[in-house]
Amino acid sequence: MRNLIPSWLRVPVVFFIIFGLVEYFVDSGKQPAFIKYPTILLFLILVLLVIIAIEAIISSLNNVLYQSLNAEAKARFDAQNSKTPQFTWVKETYKKLLGSKPMEEEGEIVLDHNYDGIKELDNNLPPWWIYSFYASIIFAIYYMFDYHVFNGDNQYTELDTEYAEAKIAIEEYKKNAKDLVDFNTVELLTDAGDLNAGQKLYETNCVACHKADGGGGIGPNLTDKNWILGGGIKNVFKTISEGGRDGKGMIAWKQSLKPVEMAQVASYLLQFDGTTPAEPKAPEGDIWVDENAPLEDIVTETIELKED
Repeated sequence: MRNLIPSWLRVPVVFFIIFGLVEYFVDSGKQPAFIKYPTILLFLILVLLVIIAIEAIISSLNNVLYQSLNAEAKARFDAQNSKTPQFTWVKETYKKLLGSKPMEEEGEIVLDHNYDGIKELDNNLPPWWIYSFYASIIFAIYYMFDYHVFNGDNQYTELDTEYAEAKIAIEEYKKNAKDLVDFNTVELLTDAGDLNAGQKLYETNCVACHKADGGGGIGPNLTDKNWILGGGIKNVFKTISEGGRDGKGMIAWKQSLKPVEMAQVASYLLQFDGTTPAEPKAPEGDIWVDENAPLEDIVTETIELKED
């Protein structure tokens, strides 16, 4: 089997098989393994040198053994090698694609042009070139009808589609990576699962200071419109994460709770807004109005506060 494949083909085939196995089994992310890990590049170079060395050694051994044979054995060896396929079909295919005449028949296509003894042959265009030209014409017709007649997706449409797919992928990623949120990106959670998780966290960590109904005790009342460090999901999340006022405020919970847990408990305690606790603590801080809310909501909330 070895004699059927020449060494110039055998060496790169074996090397690229090993190269492919290395790339398959080594986790290198989006980079090729030999770039991310230089030691792998050295390994591949060593493998290539070893393969070449093995081929050289085998060739030398064959030569030594051949020289040690007598004339009759050499004749049998040469006869056996002459039966080995020489891949003549490759050469024949190449000649057909080239489309040139054999040297013996070039006299039939010699032109009258003569430049200092240099003659010109009237060769036909190579078949591969002609077929490629016909293929380009067929492709051009298809392209014209697809994009200019039937208004197929062009590069701008494809870009818009990729943007839409990327946006969906980002939203899906955010759902599964909620711990990436901070007070700039956090949003009010309304899912029942998140609110139930926030309730459990509140009852475990916050009841001692704010009471179960949010009426306030050591900490401020969570049911009124007044906030010491600002209301809304972003401000409440930041207060939970970084803590309250220095020396007399709430501790920072960012070392104890994950970002998603702080978002859950912040979303839950905001549900106390407008409720009536059993023993409400007097309002502290300033009345907070969301400046990003629609104008109608701000006007309505201001009117309600004046009436209260």
